[in-house]
Amino acid sequence: MAVEPVPLFLAPMAGVTDLAYRLLAREVGADLTFTEFTAASGLSRHAKHSWLKVESDPRESPFIPQIFGGDIEEMVATVKLLHDRADIIDLNFGCPAPKVCRNDAGAALLRNPDKVVEMVRACIEASDVPITVKMRLGTGSGPNTALEICKRIEDEGVKRICVHGRTLRQRYSGEADWSQIRDIVKAVDIPVIANGDVVDAQSAAECIEATGAAGLMIGRGAIGRPTIFHEIKRDLGWTQEEPLWGEESDAVARFWCWERYLKYAGEVYDAGECKNLKRHAVSFTKGLPGASNMRVELHSIQDQKLLGARVSEYLRELADARAMVV
Repeated sequence: MAVEPVPLFLAPMAGVTDLAYRLLAREVGADLTFTEFTAASGLSRHAKHSWLKVESDPRESPFIPQIFGGDIEEMVATVKLLHDRADIIDLNFGCPAPKVCRNDAGAALLRNPDKVVEMVRACIEASDVPITVKMRLGTGSGPNTALEICKRIEDEGVKRICVHGRTLRQRYSGEADWSQIRDIVKAVDIPVIANGDVVDAQSAAECIEATGAAGLMIGRGAIGRPTIFHEIKRDLGWTQEEPLWGEESDAVARFWCWERYLKYAGEVYDAGECKNLKRHAVSFTKGLPGASNMRVELHSIQDQKLLGARVSEYLRELADARAMVV
């Protein structure tokens, strides 16, 4: 299926899109990246662990922190605090996590379109940089509200909207409803980015065809597999660039990416310590021969350098075995 190129976005994901992973994703084909979604309450109270999530690097441009919260004043205060580093600020109305929704934040806000619009308006008025929004179709209780909200926040001055084609109630079950994203694309003049169930070049092409979206955001499909961005562009004829890792082999690509992730982590984190390292280690090894035994071993390793080296050894052995077969 021939489709015109559109930008590919790495979705903001807690515990996944740390700075080192974002730099890696950019290197292997992602056009835009977002920070882990970060609580406005933590940022506005200057909590260290929250501010660590919104650190950037000159190699990441534009830098787009994503924030969430249920209190409008806290969101406005956080927008002002981020002006010294952000090129764009993204507001989250899509997270389905119970601990977020219990505080009337994330996707829970979609039950109250007036509050969403009020929050967006206040953040735009306070902001020196463009404001964008990510949301779901609705809460799943009663009619979906995304179409109404998107029309209204376009009038407020939002520069771009990303829509995940599921409701809060669905979380990540069932199939993304691309037809409702298409309705939003037709209803507004600002760029709409489609999110949900894009896992390869075929699903990317089908999503573009079904939605008419101005770009695609990839979340779960990019966990442990940042090369998905290059693979989509290659398979759809959007790029002629050779892969940085050499041969088209999953084992070789994973080994190369893991080594690059460790390199970036060593550059951007104090003492090279990365809070998400073990989670990434599990993701990078998932589905490979011996991965179950490897996961058990990884959980027993507490030292990050040893953990990184052990995963490198495991992936190198698989890559070498692949090279011998070829």
